[in-house]
Amino acid sequence: MDSDLKKYLEQTCSGMRINMITAFTIFARTVVRERSIPFKAAADPLSSENKLRCLEKKMENYKANRLKLAEHELTERNGDISPATSDF
Repeated sequence: MDSDLKKYLEQTCSGMRINMITAFTIFARTVVRERSIPFKAAADPLSSENKLRCLEKKMENYKANRLKLAEHELTERNGDISPATSDF
């Protein structure tokens, strides 16, 4: 696990008032109980190929005047600035 992911996981777990060991224990117990991974595993929707297709479709919609644009406020979270809402 890279250091950034670990840092964000620790912050997220802390916000839920648990530590990483507890989070992984919950995950392990759920896998054993349900005999499956407790979330949908899918291809990364932000992969380069998917990004390109998404941008191409948005460009088609833009050229056809079908693209709906909206302004979003930015919020600061964990020192990062990110959109208050997301399309993903």
